[in-house]
Amino acid sequence: MLKIQGENRLNNLIRFAVVWFGTLFKSQKALILENALLRQQLMIYQRQSKRPQLENSDRLILSFLCRIFRGWKSVLTVVKPETVIRWHCKGFKYYWRWKSRRVGRPRINWELIKLIRKLQKENPLWSAQRIQGKLVKLGYSVCDNTVAKYMRKPKPGPDQQQRWRTFLKNHAKHIVAIDFLVVRTIFFKAIYVFVAISHDRRKILHFGVSLQPHSQWAIQQLRETFAFDETTKYVIRDNDKIFSWEFRQAIKRLGLEDKHTAFHCPWQNGTCERVLGTLRRECLDHLIILNEKHLRSVLDEFVAYYNDSRTHMSLDKDSPTGRSTQTTGEIASKPVLGGLHHVYNRVAL
Repeated sequence: MLKIQGENRLNNLIRFAVVWFGTLFKSQKALILENALLRQQLMIYQRQSKRPQLENSDRLILSFLCRIFRGWKSVLTVVKPETVIRWHCKGFKYYWRWKSRRVGRPRINWELIKLIRKLQKENPLWSAQRIQGKLVKLGYSVCDNTVAKYMRKPKPGPDQQQRWRTFLKNHAKHIVAIDFLVVRTIFFKAIYVFVAISHDRRKILHFGVSLQPHSQWAIQQLRETFAFDETTKYVIRDNDKIFSWEFRQAIKRLGLEDKHTAFHCPWQNGTCERVLGTLRRECLDHLIILNEKHLRSVLDEFVAYYNDSRTHMSLDKDSPTGRSTQTTGEIASKPVLGGLHHVYNRVAL
């Protein structure tokens, strides 16, 4: 034990002598920097914690001293030299980010960006120059290069004008869809409802009710639907047996073009299928139908509410026949179908 202690003292003396003799040949500047580096590390060790916690100021000072002092690796003990180099690289990254911060024209506000993209979406054939001209007329001072910058890049694929959605939208006012709905009475008898709906405004043009539907009755419903219609050109239907050869000939005599869907493809007549679902979910599923006369009166009231008051998502929250915005007067409600739905209007005080 005494021998080991003696060897440790001898090693410490030799190390001290080497350091002391090394200081004789160091310049005053090197000694000052070395003392500053050692003092900074001593301050870190004096903090009351198991592991010294480095702060940003410590990292900054150590990085600066290691930058200007050549012998910093021999006296740095609190952290590894690689850590200091990493701090310096990170600091240079922050410095360069600040140095190359955004300059030039200020960004436009988000509302104007949304307006630019709205004009682009609603008018796919417009260029940046034309959109910029419209914005100038709306009181926005912006150049066409800025408009082009914030316009969405066109997606790869077919042109907008060739897409089915645009094609159908352009021809919606000429299309009417027809289909049948089966309703059960209180005694489980089947009543058939003929429904015709316009693709343009989602308006129910006509409906008919019958206990025993047949081809001649369906042709009569067709006449009542298109008797004074000069806009419709296409009639979409499914392959029900009631749409007989006489029914198809009646469509041609009315100057219309018959378009039947493929077998087992109800999605091809989606607009009419959707309104049939609406009739069930919002009306017929909540009532018990007594007979044919009762069903006709219920549908009369609901179809009037559907066309005149019920708002549609596809019509920008408007009704098929169109409703004017009311801003003055007291709000009054009118029940529909005994309170199943309500119509709200403003009345004069």
